[in-house]
Amino acid sequence: MKNIVILISGGGSNMAAIVRAAQRDNWRKGLGAEVKAVISNRADAGGLAFAREQGLAAEVVDHKPFPSREAFDEALATAIDAHAPALVVLAGFMRILTPAFVERYRGRLVNIHPSLLPAFPGLHTHQRALEAGCRFGGATVHQVTADLDHGPILEQAVVPVLPGDTPEALAARVLTQEHLIYPRAIAHFLRQAA
Repeated sequence: MKNIVILISGGGSNMAAIVRAAQRDNWRKGLGAEVKAVISNRADAGGLAFAREQGLAAEVVDHKPFPSREAFDEALATAIDAHAPALVVLAGFMRILTPAFVERYRGRLVNIHPSLLPAFPGLHTHQRALEAGCRFGGATVHQVTADLDHGPILEQAVVPVLPGDTPEALAARVLTQEHLIYPRAIAHFLRQAA
């Protein structure tokens, strides 16, 4: 069985979309894969309750007590490795990962970013897209590399920028597409890895 571990920091809407798709499409039977655990760096992450309701391991590795990013990443990796992951999925995990962590999971670490990469890596993507006068926004699923919000693109969704759009309105439209493309990209990735 290919175990999937999902990392979150907040409400976990992308995580929930992935879990629901895995259940609906029976990834266990069709792909030999299942979501095994959800791990957050924040004990108050709303997505943990959803994970527990689904019968998933829901764990916290709080980043605050660690003296360095490297120390946190090592503890996080220990928690992840306990589930023997074939794939580690970043779903709103709001921590920059160290190069050593990324290397440890090279080829099996994916992320979703709320822009059409390579445009607007980092934060405040929707505000930056509006300020630049973009006619389109979107989301990108990509493999994670040591370069922030770079790496091979697995799938993208395009969303039009509408007259009078605010960053919040654009973000809401992009998020609906994220919920569609992230599970699809993961399923495709798992099929290719078979």
